[in-house]
Amino acid sequence: MVDRRLPGLWVLLAWLVVSLPAQAQPERLAIVAGNLDITGSDTLAELMIAWGERFERQHPGVRVQLQATGSATAPPALVEGTSRVGAMSRPMTSSERDAFIERYGYAPLVVPVAIDALAVFVHRTNPLEAISLAQLDALFSDTHRCGASRALTRWGDLGLTGRWRDRRFDLHGRTAASGTYAIFKRDVLCHGDFRPQVNKYTGSSAVVAAVAESPAGIGYAGMGYVTGAVKPLALIDARGERVSPTMAAAISGRYPLARPLYLYVNLPPGERLPPLERAFFDLVLSGEGQALVREAGFVPLAEETRVQARHALGLDTSPEPMSSD
Repeated sequence: MVDRRLPGLWVLLAWLVVSLPAQAQPERLAIVAGNLDITGSDTLAELMIAWGERFERQHPGVRVQLQATGSATAPPALVEGTSRVGAMSRPMTSSERDAFIERYGYAPLVVPVAIDALAVFVHRTNPLEAISLAQLDALFSDTHRCGASRALTRWGDLGLTGRWRDRRFDLHGRTAASGTYAIFKRDVLCHGDFRPQVNKYTGSSAVVAAVAESPAGIGYAGMGYVTGAVKPLALIDARGERVSPTMAAAISGRYPLARPLYLYVNLPPGERLPPLERAFFDLVLSGEGQALVREAGFVPLAEETRVQARHALGLDTSPEPMSSD
């Protein structure tokens, strides 16, 4: 007798062959859709755009909405719930962290995503090649907390001669909402006050453009924003050695103004990221995402740091390696 159950059995087996691989990787095949709102650092803006464009290509149902209004705007957005992800080019202050804890009862999760070198730069025609942190304090600060004995006002004070000697400095920097401003104030001015003569801009690109247009200009911004229209200066360290703002110097720790860049996320303890944020961080902390870090002019994370960050987010801890291209 012919077993009439066989056709049904073969259909069942065929279904299992097709469906089991999909069930083994539900997160990779799940449809990710919705709006991902990110608020914060202008320094991270171009990199966030690159990540966002790649993420939207991978998931056509996603729209990444970025408000790059400065690191100081990320904590309030996280507290108010207008963004679940905040981009910052500095760590949260204790008061910012406390405000989040008061609202939610737990701390936000901080995720390092790249390394930046804060560069000091001058007009491309300026003959100066290097400057010390003490000289920068004497240039940009009124309080001279880093030990400067007097203010520097002319390029001749830095050893330039000829037509440069009597030119007054044209100072350019960021507004107080910026993490770049906060890092410069902490590490260069020793928490001192900026001189009122410093022109302040909401974006790093504007600082670079202002120095490019002013032969007497000097300013600071993230290394990734420096263009051929300006010249980055080497920093003179405590041993008198010149250290240029390069990726290698930032990774090694030799460059004095290297800093991590962060994404903060509202993730309750013991819970998993929602699919949208999970897929985004999976990209950011992948080899592909870190290759975009390098393309944007920043320094990719060390492999150990990347694996630790993935573990903290509940992602797999054996991501594909970053391309060496």
